[in-house]
Amino acid sequence: MKISTLRLPTRTVAARQDGNTFTEISGFTDVGALLQNPDWQDLATAADGPTHDLTDTDLAPVVPRPGKIICVGVNYRQHIIEMGSEMPDHPTIFAKYAESLIGAEDDIQLPPEDSSLDWEGELAIIIGKPGRRIAEADALDHIAGYTVLNDVSMRGFQFRTMQWLQGKTWENSTPVGPAMVTPDELPADATLRTTIDGEVMQETTIDDLLFGAREIIAYLSTIFTLRPGDIIATGTPDGVGFARDPQRFLREGEVLETSIEGIGTLSNRVAAEILSTSKVPAAQGSHRTTPVMSS
Repeated sequence: MKISTLRLPTRTVAARQDGNTFTEISGFTDVGALLQNPDWQDLATAADGPTHDLTDTDLAPVVPRPGKIICVGVNYRQHIIEMGSEMPDHPTIFAKYAESLIGAEDDIQLPPEDSSLDWEGELAIIIGKPGRRIAEADALDHIAGYTVLNDVSMRGFQFRTMQWLQGKTWENSTPVGPAMVTPDELPADATLRTTIDGEVMQETTIDDLLFGAREIIAYLSTIFTLRPGDIIATGTPDGVGFARDPQRFLREGEVLETSIEGIGTLSNRVAAEILSTSKVPAAQGSHRTTPVMSS
């Protein structure tokens, strides 16, 4: 089953994908809200709300305001090699904030402060059952589903210090979606692919992870309680722009696509950030930064 968060003119709503249509899961504003109900899967299966055409729907981040966004770095063997790092003994973790998230077809904002905008296509876990100190043997029971995320990184800021946060959580930079797919529909060897204007930059299967879902969940839940709606990005494979010779970064107008077999595709245009005189940006609404002529 695939579930998305739709943006409608006056509201957002969780919806089940049925072929070429979405069926609203009435009473739930987004997938994160749905997952707070222990019976979320039965509710989603039984939903019979209004329907919307798949090709004419605006998608919000699948979980717009997760309690936690935890990212695992250097977790694909070939990416570790290309970055000149040693194989880690433990997962490398950092965090993002919800303000960084955008929908599956929203623009990625290119800020004036850092032009070294890099791509990192990733498989992300969405937690469906809370837990602390979860055993590896039980870890998969805590997963609601999986989604696609691109950990777009501002390399200039990321490597200013040993801490990566400042290059990883810029507002309106991290696409996530287009749906959460339940574990039964995701092939264990699904292909992850990242392209720029159709040119393949990353391509691998998701089973090349150094630390898999079981190990990641057990490790993270040792530190803090994992809760429904939390997102865990599991790391990116080789092929990032920073490691290329010469280095290659995203440019204004290019379209970054990130896909995982069995889940779907993110398609995001790179657009220069429109600087506002307002001190506090709006918290809700579409993140598209240009008229509907172009993601």
